This record gives sequence, C-alpha cells and structure tokens, in this order.
Amino acid sequence: MRRLHLALACLAVTAVPPSAQSMPEGTSRTLDNVKAALDKYKDPILAVHDGYMSTIACMQFPPPGGDGQMAYPAGGMGVHLLNLSLVGQPLDTLKPQVLIYEPVGDSLRLAAAEWFVPVQVSSEQPHLFGRGFDGPMEGHPPIMPPELHHWDLHAWLWKKNPAGMFVPVNPDLTCPDKPYTVKHDPPDMVGHGH
Repeated sequence: MRRLHLALACLAVTAVPPSAQSMPEGTSRTLDNVKAALDKYKDPILAVHDGYMSTIACMQFPPPGGDGQMAYPAGGMGVHLLNLSLVGQPLDTLKPQVLIYEPVGDSLRLAAAEWFVPVQVSSEQPHLFGRGFDGPMEGHPPIMPPELHHWDLHAWLWKKNPAGMFVPVNPDLTCPDKPYTVKHDPPDMVGHGH
C-alpha cells in the first residue's frame, strides 16, 4: 500500500505542467490577483477609455521560430492594445503595457497581458513573477517597427495556453481570415544593448 501511495504521489508531481512546476512559490496567487484586477478590461472599450490604443492587427506566427529568431511555437498572439503612457515606467504587475485580445465572432475577448520594456529603458533582462522577460528582440511589424528592440513577458491569464502560461504565442489562438490578420515570422533576436 505504501508503494501505491508513493507511485501516486510521483504521478501527481509529473502530471503538473512544466510551466506550473517552474513558478516560484506565491506566483499563482499573485497571478490570480493580477487577473482579478485586470478583469475589468474584458470590455475593450473600457481599456481604450483607460489609455490602451488598438493596433488593429491580429498577429499570427504560422511557422515556429528558426535560427536567429525568437523560439516561438506556431500560433497566434492576437490583437494588441498598447498603453504608451505605461511604456518606460517602472514595472507594475497591475499595469501591463499591453492587453491582448482574441477576435471571436464580432467581438474581442481578453486573452493575455503583456509587460513590455524597450532595451533603451533597460539593457538588462527585466524580471516579473520570478521570471526573466523574453528577448531582446526586434519589433513585430506592422504593429511596431523592427528597430524597436524590446523585452516582453506574456501571461495568458484568460485563455489557456497549452504551450505554457508565459509562452508569447498561443497555439490555440487563431486569427480569423480577415484583412486585419497579419501572418509573420517570429521576430529576430538582437544582442543586449542594441
């Protein structure tokens, strides 16, 4: 019986997704608080009222990242709403610079939050939720010029991401076949301090 309990305990540990296993203690509670505070932005009009501007384009990355590119899996990133007044400010878990929406029918559904730091603001890798940001990388045209080198950290708080909570691209998010959908290769990585 003792072996059975040990085997079940081992199975329970291995059944936890890697993204959950690698989260520092307290991160899940912090993310729950962030999600609760940002839930008001399920209404994208309220996000616009609070200073988030739509980039209009729905970003889709059909091929996974290759040599010299960010190691994104194939998937979508959605429609970004950017709050320029928060760019360059000290990082605040409750004030992401970007909100990400998934187009669903004729509406936008809140899917993720993104913290965004240009390398001009920080040449060193920023950290939040006990994790280092992805990057540095080029900007994602057409929503930002490639010359806008930056770090970012995505948290898929409203739409489950099978690739992981903090993976930038969500394989389960597909942009619709519409003129505002942009299919692009993952951004190129850049050296520190560029």
